[in-house]
Amino acid sequence: MRWARIERNGSPSYAVVEGDTVIPVRGSPFDAWERTPERLKRDAVKLLVPVIPPTFYAAGMNYPEHVREVAEKVGQAPNLPTRAEIGYRANNALIAHNETIVIPADATEQVQYEGELVVVIGRKCKNLTRENALSAVLGYTIGNDVSERTWQKQDRTMWRSKNTDTFKPMGPWIETNVKLDDLVTRIRLNGEPMIAFATNHMIFGVVDYLVAMTTRLTLHPGDVIWMGTEGATANIRHGDRVDIEITGIGTLSNPVVREGFDRPLG
Repeated sequence: MRWARIERNGSPSYAVVEGDTVIPVRGSPFDAWERTPERLKRDAVKLLVPVIPPTFYAAGMNYPEHVREVAEKVGQAPNLPTRAEIGYRANNALIAHNETIVIPADATEQVQYEGELVVVIGRKCKNLTRENALSAVLGYTIGNDVSERTWQKQDRTMWRSKNTDTFKPMGPWIETNVKLDDLVTRIRLNGEPMIAFATNHMIFGVVDYLVAMTTRLTLHPGDVIWMGTEGATANIRHGDRVDIEITGIGTLSNPVVREGFDRPLG
């Protein structure tokens, strides 16, 4: 099942997406719900961020080639993580599919995309096991962990490099019917293929993170976990468009503008 969060009459509402049809529901996928008789064309619906998470988690350095690429850029030996460790991001940075990534005027040219699988938690859970961990997952969506690399080196907490407004596109919807081993992530910049990788080729997988996190943390319905990216990433600039596709889920697409840049797009 494909769950979208849409704007209806100026307010957010959940809906089921079936092909090109959007069916608004009463309730939400995290609680009781029922379909309404209304049927909308998908192209006529404004998609919102598919969930506003109570807590926004993010795994860092969770793909081997990305670790090696980062190490090479800074002149260090690769240091692969030895355990699943989690960080946090900020909800203020979230934007939806087709909304605009805004690069601050004082940012450097080193602003880059990161295409990521996003895990959406469906129920309250603690002390998950490897056997039951995936039962806590409602489904999966797509994230673009936009990062200002110069700020990332300067800031101990990555407060602006990762959490600047608009730096966390997420969407377009939540897909519940997913086989992790079948997924491929493809990133395109202005239509040009940049990288394709097996989405589940992580150093630590979804189950690893869920088990490790819930030894200390209680996860709640709507929490999200961004699972990291693979390989090298490229700079994005005013006028660009970033597409992140994960097979079986969909495509997250966002245009890019820079503050104070007066050249028209197109």
